[in-house]
Amino acid sequence: MGTLEKIGLGRKMRGAGYMGDKRKEEAFNVRRNGIVKAAILFVFFLGLIVFYPGGLFHEMTYKAGDTWRNDDLIAPFTFALLKSQAETQAEIADITANTSPIFHQKPNIDDTIQIRLDSLFAQTERVLKLHVQYRMSHFAGNSSLALSDSLRYMQERAAAPPVFDDRSWSILTAQYSALRIAEITRNRVHNERFIGVDVRIRTEFLISELFSDGIIDTPKSNVGAVGILIRNPVDRTQRNAVASQIRDLPEVRDYAQYRFSRTLSEDAAHVAQQVLTAVIEPNLIYNQDETRAKIDEAVQAVSPTKGAVPVGELIIRKGDVISISTLNALESLAAARQEKNETVDDWRRIIGKLLIIIAIFITYLLYLYLYRNPIFDSNSMLLLVLIAFSMTIGLAFFIARADALSLYLVPIAIAPIILTIIFDSRVGLMTTTTLALMVGFIHGSDYEYVLASITAGSMAVFSVRDVKNRSQFFLTTPGLVFGSYFLVTLGFTLLKADAWDSWMSDMISVAASVVLIWLTYPIILLFEKIFKVTTDVSLLELNDNNHPLLKLLMTEAPGTFQHSLQVANLSEAAASAIGANSLLCRVGALYHDIGKTDRPEYFVENQMGGANEHDKLKPRMSVLVIKNHVAQGIKLAEEHGLPDIVSDFIRTHHGTSVIRFFFERAKDQSDTDVNEEDFKYDGPLPHSKETGILLLADCVEASARAMSEPTYTKLENLVNKMVDERLAEGQLNNCPLTFQDLRIIKDTFRNILVGVYHQRIKYPGNA
Repeated sequence: MGTLEKIGLGRKMRGAGYMGDKRKEEAFNVRRNGIVKAAILFVFFLGLIVFYPGGLFHEMTYKAGDTWRNDDLIAPFTFALLKSQAETQAEIADITANTSPIFHQKPNIDDTIQIRLDSLFAQTERVLKLHVQYRMSHFAGNSSLALSDSLRYMQERAAAPPVFDDRSWSILTAQYSALRIAEITRNRVHNERFIGVDVRIRTEFLISELFSDGIIDTPKSNVGAVGILIRNPVDRTQRNAVASQIRDLPEVRDYAQYRFSRTLSEDAAHVAQQVLTAVIEPNLIYNQDETRAKIDEAVQAVSPTKGAVPVGELIIRKGDVISISTLNALESLAAARQEKNETVDDWRRIIGKLLIIIAIFITYLLYLYLYRNPIFDSNSMLLLVLIAFSMTIGLAFFIARADALSLYLVPIAIAPIILTIIFDSRVGLMTTTTLALMVGFIHGSDYEYVLASITAGSMAVFSVRDVKNRSQFFLTTPGLVFGSYFLVTLGFTLLKADAWDSWMSDMISVAASVVLIWLTYPIILLFEKIFKVTTDVSLLELNDNNHPLLKLLMTEAPGTFQHSLQVANLSEAAASAIGANSLLCRVGALYHDIGKTDRPEYFVENQMGGANEHDKLKPRMSVLVIKNHVAQGIKLAEEHGLPDIVSDFIRTHHGTSVIRFFFERAKDQSDTDVNEEDFKYDGPLPHSKETGILLLADCVEASARAMSEPTYTKLENLVNKMVDERLAEGQLNNCPLTFQDLRIIKDTFRNILVGVYHQRIKYPGNA
């Protein structure tokens, strides 16, 4: 006797045979797979521990607007009021916006600009002198020398920096040439001077003024309204400059244009603007590292608290509504209590929470062990269950770490829906309860959430326990889940005062989680592929006459196709009557005879009154042809990817029954004894209620179709005879069908066949 049996948690005995070889074989398989199973469970529980949010779990489930139902709360000690995350972020944003960016003053910038100006004007003067030389040669009438001087002028101008446009060159060359020629011819006005002199004087003066105010190397919009801090690394000094004083390069150009237009002629201002644009550069360079360090230093100095609550002060009275400020005091008190605890105390709390979660899940595992043995004993099915659990628990852990997210974003219903469709509704209901308890406890023992989630999850399970179409995943089930959450949370909201805002927020989160239910359909298809299971979702897709195999059967063997439809109707009704899987029965019946598409003319339902092909064959050859439709059906099923659970109907729909017609013909034609085993199907026998129902429906429908002038009594006798014969032959020995099931199946077959094959009543005057 095992440990669980000793404490009363052993599996129930299933009858006399349960303690025999079958149980020994199961025990051996459990021991053989025990290491794998232990590893799967160890990884799952290790994940709970590793990803457990720990101290970030919410200690309280109160929200602003809730009613304080505990006794009056008085501060047990003096504690600091914590700033909210929004308040802290606002302070940090304010610091970032109001911290003056740091700029370094560029050393020797004045000398650099002066050198540029000297170089620019020296090159410009060389070009202008060449132009004067060209003009003088031209006036002197020396065309060859004028051409040579013109080429030298153009070459020198092309080699000069691209500072001046054509207009500026025209202004400079015209005035400079006029002044030089006048000087040479002694016609120059005494006080007239070259425009370039004024341009240089005004440019140097303006640059000095601009550098004094400061030119920054970043856009002015990055500085803000606070101004900047200017540091001189050479003199080791710093000063502040307001935003209105400093300029960026676009502002420098605009300001220069304004100043030049006020102090120079239009032509001189045009030239001066181009000179300044060519030589000017920022003298204040932004230092990002020092600015960031200054901001970080200020942020580090931000206090996480905003005052204190002295010991003995009343925090909240029983029955008061929790305001935002009171909620802040409650959260601050919880944080202070946690801070006062030592490390050992923290570990004690975390371990306590883990033990509660593990206890909840172990209860679920015991349910599988005691009442759903096939799931617990199969490592692959247990892994499937744990993966479905992990999806929900993992999302709950993530949301538990994010204060801004609502717990109602966790789609509790997805895992129960998946497990209901793959297994049954009882597993789905137990999954719903377990997940609701675990997630609710993770978020601070939220009773409201637990009750709402159990209600919504149960409605989801009820809605998919018998899937009929895809719209259930996208309309019916999400609608029921949302409605359940709506009603339960509305009830709790009506019990509170001023909680409508939080209720609306929760409903938005519920709506978002309900949308995630749409993912159930593809997740189920993925699980089917990975774990080789077949659900009602796949069966719904197979229950379609447009499936290639059924279209092939309809085209190649129309009589067999009609027979399969009638067998499907009989099987579905019988399965529904005894509580078996009616959809599986129907799908299995639709495909059970697809092997007859190979040689349809050898089967009586496809012979339209012509010659019987079997008249050309010996009985043993006819039997081989008839038996081959099973093997051919298995081959087609494999080629078209039919699930094994559907292929089982093809293998077992005749069991090991005798092909009686050809066996009797062989005995009549042979003078020696005929071995009955040679005229039997190869089996195997049906092993489930559904495959057993199909075997009975197949033979009953075929016999009823061949009956002449069927009546209620004839059909009733036929059904009783066919079922009793199969029972006597042992074809149902491996089926879990009871005598009560067989009685119900007989009644169901009879009622349907009477409706299909009844004789029309002839009224007077009708043919």
